Amino acid sequence: MEYRPLGRTELKVSALCLGTMTWGEQNTQGEAFAQIERAKAAGLNFIDTAEMYPVPPRAETYTRTEQIIGNWFAQRGDRADWVLASKIAGPGNSISHIRDGQPKLDRKNIVAALDGSLKRLQTDWIDLYQLHWPERSTNFFGQLGYQHKEESFTALEDTLEALDEQVRAGKIRHVGLSNETPWGTMRFLQIAQERGWPRAVSIQNPYNLLNRSFEVGLAEIAIREQIGLLAYSPLAFGMLSGKYFGGARPANARITLFSRFTRYTNPQTARACDRYVTLAREHGLDPAQMALAFVTSRPFVTSNIIGATNLEQLEANLGSFELKLSDEVLAGIEAIHKDQPNPAP
Repeated sequence: MEYRPLGRTELKVSALCLGTMTWGEQNTQGEAFAQIERAKAAGLNFIDTAEMYPVPPRAETYTRTEQIIGNWFAQRGDRADWVLASKIAGPGNSISHIRDGQPKLDRKNIVAALDGSLKRLQTDWIDLYQLHWPERSTNFFGQLGYQHKEESFTALEDTLEALDEQVRAGKIRHVGLSNETPWGTMRFLQIAQERGWPRAVSIQNPYNLLNRSFEVGLAEIAIREQIGLLAYSPLAFGMLSGKYFGGARPANARITLFSRFTRYTNPQTARACDRYVTLAREHGLDPAQMALAFVTSRPFVTSNIIGATNLEQLEANLGSFELKLSDEVLAGIEAIHKDQPNPAP
């Protein structure tokens, strides 16, 4: 396993990160424990979660994922072996069950959310605490284009000052962004430099063969400012694994189970996806491993967040790290991307 610097910090994280958003919904605690054990054996030292998980978010399952991870730490006693990342939820996103439906990125909410996560995770600190998505209205979660809206939202300065207080209290080691835009990223970096507050060390945004929009604007920032991408949905909710090839909808698969997940199911996405799967098979490659290897190899990526609902999937995902894509395969990927760029942004 390769270990990469987390921003400008002393921490080094594995090039693959263990994602957890299915734990407590599609996965039991026992299954989650088996995934953690296998990932650790493969050399992963990085695990990512969120107060909102599991997904899809429901009041009945809220906080289960962090509880499962906390139970692992309590049973195994290996908290210090992991770089642990979690996130505070912002407003919207159908989460009326979180803090009375009024979650914001202000001091009150940050303290409440962080203390709750620490208790559930059964730890005294979180290595990377991320803002799950902006409080302001902007283009994230697949929204194309920016439609300006005059509204009130917590000033970025107030958010960062509250995070600084938690860093100085020892509850957080570093802060990160998620689902953020180029403007938001640069403003957070500017405020941190001006005020001497924590500098964001990473940005967790979607990135996969069907959505390479991060390359426009944010990739340069990631490299020049050393705020690397933690790539989520690298398989586009499994679309790039090949299991949905030709319009198939296998039982118990995420897109089959949950009508909420429509980001990767439009007709143009299906066409592009089938072409990527065909390209992989023409070269004797596992489609999922090809898609993951592409993401991991990008120079602006710090870690690729892999998720699985069973050990067979996890094993294949872990194996993607050993795959080095040939020039011919990379050329094929670029040809498809040029013909159908970002069909699922």
